[in-house]
Amino acid sequence: MSGDVSATRPVSSLAGSATSVPDRARGVNRLAVAGIGSSILIMIGASVLRNSWMIPTLVMPASGPPWDVQSVHVPVGAVTVSLWLAAVLGTGGVVAGLVGVQRGARPPAWTLLIAGMLTVAVLTVLPPAGSTDALDYASYGRIAVLGHSPYVVPPYYLHLADNAFSRSVPIAWEHSVSVYGPIATVEQFLAARLGGTSAARIVFWLKLWDAAAFGIVAAVADRLLRSDPARRLRAHLLWTINPLLLWDVIAAGHLDVLAAAAGLLGLLALGEQPRAARPHWLRVLAAGALVGIAADIKINYILFSLGLAWALRRSPAAVAAAAAGALALLVPSYAFFGPPAVRSLVRHRNATSADSFYKILLAPHWWPHVAAIATVMVVATAVLLTLCRLPAGAPVRPAIRPALTLSVAWLFLWPYQFPWYDVMICCLLVLYPASRLDWLVLARLMAGTIFTIPGNAFFRPGHLLNDIHYVVVHLIAPVVIFAAAICLITFSVSGQWKLRQPSRPPAAAAPGTGGPRQ
Repeated sequence: MSGDVSATRPVSSLAGSATSVPDRARGVNRLAVAGIGSSILIMIGASVLRNSWMIPTLVMPASGPPWDVQSVHVPVGAVTVSLWLAAVLGTGGVVAGLVGVQRGARPPAWTLLIAGMLTVAVLTVLPPAGSTDALDYASYGRIAVLGHSPYVVPPYYLHLADNAFSRSVPIAWEHSVSVYGPIATVEQFLAARLGGTSAARIVFWLKLWDAAAFGIVAAVADRLLRSDPARRLRAHLLWTINPLLLWDVIAAGHLDVLAAAAGLLGLLALGEQPRAARPHWLRVLAAGALVGIAADIKINYILFSLGLAWALRRSPAAVAAAAAGALALLVPSYAFFGPPAVRSLVRHRNATSADSFYKILLAPHWWPHVAAIATVMVVATAVLLTLCRLPAGAPVRPAIRPALTLSVAWLFLWPYQFPWYDVMICCLLVLYPASRLDWLVLARLMAGTIFTIPGNAFFRPGHLLNDIHYVVVHLIAPVVIFAAAICLITFSVSGQWKLRQPSRPPAAAAPGTGGPRQ
């Protein structure tokens, strides 16, 4: 694909005017920079001031990271409105950037990579904001350090046994044992050993590992797509510099990004495989082990294992080798923690998140059966996507498409979802060419992120924002997520995945005629 096209070379537009591609893209590029930049600055500001608007209070260490500003107080209402605005601006900025790439804009991809990594570094050394899940992880790690199983002992125990830590235990989940996999528990244990009795320091170590995983996915995408400038830029817009992901998994410190990185590396471990070729058994074993690690962090990533098995289905020996690699990790780790860890796999079997569209579609007497209904919907959608096919992409990496198919079907149709779960889709989507699926994923991600804002913070009774937040959570977000699911099925049946191309760059001149370099 060609690089930058000179602004003096005309391009025929849909309206017949002669406007250069960079000229047409310059306006949306400015919107992209403004939207993404302002969104990130708001999110950094909210994280710096976290203790002034979010509970529980996070007792900061005397020195070293994380750092915050405690001398400034901001009302939770102002933070909430600012973060809602940041989510909208960030989504608009990413959309504008993608449109600019469509129109031929080719800014240096390394600028997006560096900007994204700098933002990750800043958010990593700030307290967790927007969610208390990272404090739950820290609580489970502290429980493990004290010699107990977080699958048996809930965080409430820390109020009785560990006064130095107890102020930072979130109330919402203090009676809930861990629902995460054994490798996640080991990670939390190691962070707690490094962080001691400081919840803030433990969370810093957890966020540091999340940041490393996020950076690995960004670097891998940059490397794999380096020969295609448009797809490389798109990957960084959807992942590296996407404010929604930066807020949901880096600022908030969600461990889903660890599973996403391990799962993606597992699917890529097969290497590039022509249709009739069989990967080396060592590659298959490594792929199975890596997707096994992903599932051992969050069991949802077992879908990547199924995608891997589908890609290897023509070779029973390869499927067996991949399964052996995965089970070699899953079986001993779950055996070590025993039946309580296994029971955690089905703990949210019939749960629905507050923004689930099933709540507005099903009568109350059907809610106890929502898991069974959703299972039928997910399977039917997965079959539909398999038969009708998602947008073509990554043909020499056969495990990517089935893993993406299963992830999309599950995330779009399952009733218990949060926006940080969508890293499961995004880490795979960056390896695909642009399509309407991009817009559906961004719409879901924005709706889910706004639904979770401001996180664990409360307005005084009668506050206007209480009513607005209720409408967002119980009406707007479910409708957007349901519309995305309907569009997914519609595009699958019709095959209308391709985006309209507003203009095409002029063909590269022959060598020696002054055209752009390849």
